[in-house]
Amino acid sequence: MNAQPPRPLLSQAGLENIHRVEAFDEQGARQEVFIAGESPLTIYLDKREVVTLMTLGVRPELLTLGYLHNQGFIERIDQVRSIQVDWEVEAVAVVTENGVSGLDEKLAHRTVTTGCGQGTVFGGLMEKIEATTLTPQPVPQSQIYGLLENLRLENEVYKRAGGVHGCALCEGTRVLSFVEDVGRHNAVDTLAGEMLLEGWSGADKVFYTTGRLTSEMVIKVAQMGISTLISRSGVTRMGMAVASQVGITLIGRAKGRHFLVFNGHDQVRYDQVPAPMAKSQKQSQPQRA
Repeated sequence: MNAQPPRPLLSQAGLENIHRVEAFDEQGARQEVFIAGESPLTIYLDKREVVTLMTLGVRPELLTLGYLHNQGFIERIDQVRSIQVDWEVEAVAVVTENGVSGLDEKLAHRTVTTGCGQGTVFGGLMEKIEATTLTPQPVPQSQIYGLLENLRLENEVYKRAGGVHGCALCEGTRVLSFVEDVGRHNAVDTLAGEMLLEGWSGADKVFYTTGRLTSEMVIKVAQMGISTLISRSGVTRMGMAVASQVGITLIGRAKGRHFLVFNGHDQVRYDQVPAPMAKSQKQSQPQRA
C-alpha cells in the first residue's frame, strides 16, 4: 500500500455561516431574519499576496488549498507545509516546502473573469487545459434523477438565508461532500482542496453546482479529473466549448425531471425517460440556455 503524503499544518478557523439580523417587511413590520456571512480573505503564498476572495468562511483552509491548486500554483499536497487563517487581519498565510516555480510569471499574468467572489485567473491555465483530455464516464438518466433528489436535502444556508451558491462532489447518487459559499468558484475550490487533502480521484465522480457553467467552472472541474458536470443553471458558449475540448459531459437546467445535455449526449443512457410534456405546457415553460 502506498504511504499517504504528510498533511500540511492547517488552522481550524471556520466562521459562522449565517447571522440573525433585523429587517422590515413590505408592511413596515419588524422581523428577525437570517442572512449569509461574507468576509474578505487575502491569500499570501510564501509572503506574496495572491488574491482577496469574498467568502462565507466556513472551510477557509480547504478553500485556500483548492484555489491555489486550481490556479496552478500547487500541484501536490506535499508541496504545502502549512495553511494558517487569521480573521483578525482577514488573511491566510500559506507556506510551501520549496517555493513555487514561476511564481512571478503567474502573478504577472491575470485575467479578469465572470467569477462571483473571485474574478481572476492566473497565467498558464488556458495552455494547461489545452493539454487535458478526460475519459468520459457513462451517466444513466436514473442516476441524474437520484442525485438531484438527494441534493434537495442540502443547501442549508440557502434555505435559511439565501445569497449563496452550492457545489457537491458526488459518487453515483451519493453526495460525498457539499459546500456553500457566496461565490460558486469558492465552493468548487473548497471541494478541490478536500480532494487534494484526502487523495481522492475524480475519475468516478460527478460534480454538481447551482451556478452557471462558465469556462472557468468547466476548467476547474476538468483539473479535478471529473468528466461529468451538472448544474441547475445555464451554460455559457465558452463553457460549452471548453467542455467539448476536454471531454466533459455538460448537463444544465437540471431540476426535477428536466435537464439539457449541452455536451456528451452519447454518454447519457436514457433509462428513465419521463412521459412527454403536452404542447401547451412546453409553450408556457420556455427554456433558456
